[in-house]
Amino acid sequence: MMYLFTEVVQKFLQHMQAIERSPETISGYSKDLEMFTRFMEKRYNGAFYIEEVKVSDLESFLEQLQRQGQAPASRSRRLYTLRSFFDYAYKKEFVKRNIALSVEPPKLQQKERTHLSESEVMQLVDAIEHPLIKLVVLTLYYTGLRISECLNLTLDTVDLDEKRIRVIAGKGNKDRTVPISDKLLPLLVEYVKKQRPKVSSNYFFATGKTGMLSPVYVNRVLGETVTKLKWKKKVTAHILRHSFASQLVKKEVNLVKIQKLLGHSSLKVTSIYTHSNIEELCEAVNVL
Repeated sequence: MMYLFTEVVQKFLQHMQAIERSPETISGYSKDLEMFTRFMEKRYNGAFYIEEVKVSDLESFLEQLQRQGQAPASRSRRLYTLRSFFDYAYKKEFVKRNIALSVEPPKLQQKERTHLSESEVMQLVDAIEHPLIKLVVLTLYYTGLRISECLNLTLDTVDLDEKRIRVIAGKGNKDRTVPISDKLLPLLVEYVKKQRPKVSSNYFFATGKTGMLSPVYVNRVLGETVTKLKWKKKVTAHILRHSFASQLVKKEVNLVKIQKLLGHSSLKVTSIYTHSNIEELCEAVNVL
């Protein structure tokens, strides 16, 4: 029996929901597969069957993305989506093999992540005029949470008595517990007791108007503050997560502990944060 590519895509996305992949992951897969579908329909003048897709089609798709200026990391992610999709199709016997495994992935240049020093974080916080955003930025820096995880915290998942934050369904749909540091705890206690508006919203970081904050708004305030400081580096909420990890590495915290705090699936991802500035490298060679 022949199956239209779009039919199998729908089954794949339903499967992703059934195994409780996060909405963000499913949305990413959906967009990638929609992009590939449009490429193929233009290439072959209409709808096509999954068995008709060849390795050369996948390679041409990635080549087109490269010509369009997409970064290697973006192309690599789209290939990962196609591999996951064809792996599902192979296991369900829609195809005889996972052809995406035959495609060479784009070479990724390992770049050190941008991060802020401790003094830069404090300078940034001092320059932020919005009290709630100021607290969110400090929370991101002292916990290493992703911005979505931070803004989705509720009064139930932040346990100030036990000094713990429970991250529910983080990236990869995994839960984890992050301790609240001694520096952050009094700020959160003060916020809950005296500053948090009396609203029906259960979100921990609540505004009086909407009862919640959006990642876009937080990043906009960060961008405006960086402009005011006349910094040349781009600072987003995710840079604060990088900064958290980088400072822990600098203070010689074990990488396995950092991996658990960040919720990484492998140490390979965590090792990206092992920055070395030129002063540290100078000290290292002078040890000899």
